[in-house]
Formats: sequence, structure tokens, C-alpha cells
Amino acid sequence: MQTSTRPNLVGASRAELAALLGDLDPRPYRAEQVYRWLNRRLAGCAVEMTNLPKALREGLAMRAVIADPEVLEVRRGGEGTAKFALAYPDGAVVEAVAMPMEGHTTLCLSSQAGCAVGCVFCVTGILGAGRNLTGGEIFGQYRRIMRHEGLVGTPVNVVFMGMGEPLLNLAGVTRAVELLSETVSPRRVTVSTSGIVPGIARLAELERRPKLAVSLNATTQEQRERLMPVAARWTLEELLAALRAFPLERGRRITFEYVMLAGINDSLDDARRLPRLLRGIPCKVNLIPLNPDDRYLSGYRAPDEQTIDAFAGVLAAAHLNVTVRWSKGRDVAAACGQLRGQVLGERAAP
Repeated sequence: MQTSTRPNLVGASRAELAALLGDLDPRPYRAEQVYRWLNRRLAGCAVEMTNLPKALREGLAMRAVIADPEVLEVRRGGEGTAKFALAYPDGAVVEAVAMPMEGHTTLCLSSQAGCAVGCVFCVTGILGAGRNLTGGEIFGQYRRIMRHEGLVGTPVNVVFMGMGEPLLNLAGVTRAVELLSETVSPRRVTVSTSGIVPGIARLAELERRPKLAVSLNATTQEQRERLMPVAARWTLEELLAALRAFPLERGRRITFEYVMLAGINDSLDDARRLPRLLRGIPCKVNLIPLNPDDRYLSGYRAPDEQTIDAFAGVLAAAHLNVTVRWSKGRDVAAACGQLRGQVLGERAAP
């Protein structure tokens, strides 16, 4: 990927844009115009900023670049799901997904180039840690997909459920949410966490909070530690206490994600324990049958449908709002837990 010594305007603040425009045109409304072109209209170059004088556009193009991550590969599934492998100038590769839904598109973005949490059922975690992405780099994923797929001006939801643990990169994620808020309400943005308790507390302090999803996946501390090493640092008891203290606006609920692994966390005893654990938390539960990956997740498989239905039935009988989420994009390895593995694996192969 070709790099430039000129600053990248994607992710720049209004103050940074005003300083850059400087002697070109110091009037404050010019910086605001550029900001809106970048963050609302998702302009790909200065030439597109048609309400700016030609001389200003030319000067801006000479001083700075407007650069989103490069598309390395797009894989499309039968449901219309598109998985993107995106590269940054330093060689970091992330994946993002566009999933058509009824009335809108959901974009799944990555917050890190890798993941240090190491959940045993997640390909990204198996492949190891990478660096944090800046808010501008995360927002660049959104810009790239919106332009590539012709989605500019259409309704979208955004979920931080791609590569990385969002609450280990809270600065980048909150900046990205701020940039997204120009076109996407925080009520349509969801941040998912494996259970970083201090990050949940800091997220709770934000004036405009995105929705919160928690990857739970177990009903006992011992079981959770086996599946998710992060649970040894922040226990199930600490996590649930932080969630009970999390402020929820009227009508909002916390989403609990429960990846189902055959013979490990899919018993009826697990199903009976789950409502007791979540008592008092306004919530919904997404049961997610494991997305298999013979290369990285050998030895793990999804339960059969009868087991999943019985588990869901116990939760429903306990008056929990429960859905079974057969992940979109399974046929292009874009589903939950499969991000990064295939593209990077193939690029590394002889």
C-alpha cells in the first residue's frame, strides 16, 4: 500500500482542519464544510467538495490526503453478506462485514488488528494480538464500505464485533463513535465486550452511550475461565455487578451473546443457571451456534438443533428474551469468530 507524508484528513477534528486550512482560508465555516464532507457525505477526495472554491480544493489536495484502508479482497455470500479484508499503510490487516437486513444494512467493524483476549472459540483470538486502531482508522472502515457498496445516505447499524476487544481500545472506539454520530445515531451502534470491567465502567460515563453487548458464553466462573482467559482477570461476579450498575435509557437492554459449544456449555443445567445469573438485568440473549473452522478450531463443534431448541426453551420459559442467531456470512467465513483467519492464512500460505 502506497503511503504519503501528507496528513490524512479521515478522523481529523474540526480544530485540526481549521489549522490545516490556515492561510488557505481561515474562515471557520470552511473547516466546518470540509468536516461535513468527510464525515457526513464521506467524500473520497477534495475534488468532490463542490461547494468549496476550486483554489481551496486544489490547495487542500496538495496539503493532505483522504485515505481509507485499501480493499485487499471482498468475499460475497449467498445472503448478500460481503466480507472485506482491509489493509492499512503499515501492513496491518483487518476484516469488516456488510450484512443486508430488513430495512437497513449492518456493518461489523474491527477495533484492533488482532485480539489479545484469546477466547478458545474465536479464530481472531487464536491468531493473537495486534495493535489498536485509531478512531480515524476505524471510521475509515465505515467510509470504505459505505462508498464501495453504494450505501451512502442509506440507513445502517454499526456493531463493534469484528476483530479485537473494543474496550481495550476505548479511546479509538469512542472517537470512532463520535465520528459515526454525524450519520449514525449512537442508538444504532453496539459495542461488544468479552467482559473488560473497567472499560464497562468508563463506557457508562459517556454522555451519549452506544448500546452494550457482552460475550458471556458460560454460566460458571470455572467454565468461563476455560473458554475465555479474560475471566481470570475479571470474574463473572465482578462482570455482572458492573452490568447491573450500567445506566440504561428507557427501552434499552444489554445483549448477552452466548456461543454454544457442543458438550461444553450447552446442557440444560447451563440453561437453568443462565436466568438466575441475569436476574435483575434488562437484557436479551443471543444464542450463537459455533461457527466451525477445521483449520483453527478443530475439536469444537456446534450443538445439534434439538439441543439448541431445548436450551432456548428453558430460557424462554424463564421469561428471558432469547433468539438463536445463525450468523450471516458463514459461507464466506464472515460469521462471528471467523474474522481474519482465512484471508491472513491464505496470504501466509506458500
